[in-house]
Amino acid sequence: MPEAPVPETQPAEPPAAGTEAEQPAASPRRVGLVLCLGLLALLGAGALKVSARLDAEEELREVTAAVAVPSVRIIQPSAVAPRPLTLPGRLQAWAEAPVYARTNGFVARRLADIGDRVQAGQVLALIDTPDLDQQLAAAEAAVATARAQRDLAARTAQRWNELNARAVVSQQATDERRGDLAARTAQLSQAEAEVNRLRALTGFKQVTAPFDGTVTSRAIDVGGLIVSGSTSSPPLFTVTDMSHLRLYVRVPQAYTGSIRQGMKAEFSVPEYPDRSFTAELTRTADAVDVQSGAMLVQFTVDNADGALKPGGYAQVRLELPPQASAAPQLRVPASALIFRASGTAIAVVDAEGRVVVKPVRIARDLGAELDIASGLERGDRVIDSPSDAIRSGDQVRPTEG
Repeated sequence: MPEAPVPETQPAEPPAAGTEAEQPAASPRRVGLVLCLGLLALLGAGALKVSARLDAEEELREVTAAVAVPSVRIIQPSAVAPRPLTLPGRLQAWAEAPVYARTNGFVARRLADIGDRVQAGQVLALIDTPDLDQQLAAAEAAVATARAQRDLAARTAQRWNELNARAVVSQQATDERRGDLAARTAQLSQAEAEVNRLRALTGFKQVTAPFDGTVTSRAIDVGGLIVSGSTSSPPLFTVTDMSHLRLYVRVPQAYTGSIRQGMKAEFSVPEYPDRSFTAELTRTADAVDVQSGAMLVQFTVDNADGALKPGGYAQVRLELPPQASAAPQLRVPASALIFRASGTAIAVVDAEGRVVVKPVRIARDLGAELDIASGLERGDRVIDSPSDAIRSGDQVRPTEG
């Protein structure tokens, strides 16, 4: 077979001019420049990182300092002005007398009933007293007997005195007759006293009114049995003088210093919601009741028209002036008060935001508010609800309330 032709080998083409194979090696100057630029970039990044960290630390310090200074609510004390004090009161009659029987018997006639206006001495009822009448008749008979015996003893003593003067009878016999006369005279006096007592009881057959007033209760009727000397049973009648009324009010101890003789008060009663009445202070107990912690005061009310009823409830309005003190009183909430071993105090904030703890004296405790008599000034900025650990000199951040 014929031999295959051998392919001719083409020589390799030389690399083109300007290719990578023909480029010379980088110069040291260029390498140094690159290294300097990289180092500068690293230093700039580190500086930025350090600056950011310093800024964060400064911000943290500021936040920590701000948190360390507590924020407090500031209030301004107000001047104490007169304000009405409303208290419950009770109306009572100027005079009220329960009328009881002084003798036993039965009701013969009843001449008055509840609501009747009566005059002093007016007969309210008549009592039939058959037992008392018999006792009086017997006592009068005993007086007659005692008088007859006394008269006989007197004549006998006179005769014996004459006989004794002539020495006919002994002195002993004469003294006996004189003693008998004295005894009979005493017996007569005793019998007459018993008659007077029974006659006085017969005067109580008529039950009379003790003073001008109104009959407010009645517990008898015709034919009813009357037993005297017992106050456990209801009175026959109750007579009440309602021309004037007494208004009793219990004033809490905190307000007793403002009570003055002759001061006026206005009050209202449920039956007249649109009407106001006036009363004048006439008496005070001048003592605080231990159980209630209040002082009883009495007002006088003119009830000429009879509109008010004894025993009724009243809502009394008192205009109490502030108590007298060396400095004007200021009023703050009770939440501003601090209790310390040295006494009560209030924390205030000065112009630089520092705390000043001031001891104070309380004039009146109104519950939610306090009237301060001394230790506080009008322009003070008072801290409301201060911490128990607060001290003078503490730095605070005030917030106006």
